[in-house]
Amino acid sequence: MDTGSRTNTGSRRDPRVAGLAALAGLLADETRAACLLALLDGRAWTAGELARHAGVAASTLSEHLGRLVAGGLLAEERQGRHRYVRLAGTRVAQLLEDLAAQVTPDPAHRPRGLRATTAGSAMARGRTCYDHLAGRLGIALTDALTARRLIAPAPAPPSAAAHPRSSAETDAAPASAPTDSPVPAPAPDERGTGFALTEAGMRWFEDCGIVLDPAGRRPLARACLDWTERRPHLAGAAGAALCRHALDAGWCVRIGSERAVKVTARGERALAELLGVEPAALC
Repeated sequence: MDTGSRTNTGSRRDPRVAGLAALAGLLADETRAACLLALLDGRAWTAGELARHAGVAASTLSEHLGRLVAGGLLAEERQGRHRYVRLAGTRVAQLLEDLAAQVTPDPAHRPRGLRATTAGSAMARGRTCYDHLAGRLGIALTDALTARRLIAPAPAPPSAAAHPRSSAETDAAPASAPTDSPVPAPAPDERGTGFALTEAGMRWFEDCGIVLDPAGRRPLARACLDWTERRPHLAGAAGAALCRHALDAGWCVRIGSERAVKVTARGERALAELLGVEPAALC
């Protein structure tokens, strides 16, 4: 008789328990947490860059990266003698952003000095959240898209109540996950993603020359809780395409060494013309 999956009371234990505990263990380390948050910029970092960012020796970081790769949170690639790592996908990025939004800033760890304060202000003003725009910039764009009925709230289907899933599971994910990965594979059914792209919204993206793939596995539009504004901004395929277009068209440029972005004069004109976003809303 199988007793390994039953608790002391005799009830069958939820099969996700071990995986959730393993995932929590991966996140419960400040060095690994620092690396994961840094990789929310959507780019690949070398092990040396992450070691300097986290303030640890390269040998120490190597062990941490090995655990994160084995746990399915990071993907690794090598080019010559360089080792690069990036987040394993949008599902992992959303999980991290959702968790970060639950953290109340510690007053004892407020930025000290002009440089740190300026960097924090820049991140709050506008930044990338993995592959979409966040901060006041992301909220301003989401509000403008909503006001023009280009996106609309998307209620969860009735089946979602019976099988609730975290918001991290509603984005794109590999067809199958490694057997030793603590990150659960997404279920085939989808819950409400918070936003839906309207027909007018589809036409708007097309008119702007922003290419979307309606047949992709990733939701076209979804809500991502902004950890500085504490409100949802647009994510999903549409959010990623808008961010990519904004950077490629010169509406925004990256600034500093983190995820901060700044709206350019060209971007101010474009956003005012296309969405009615006033420059004051971007400050």
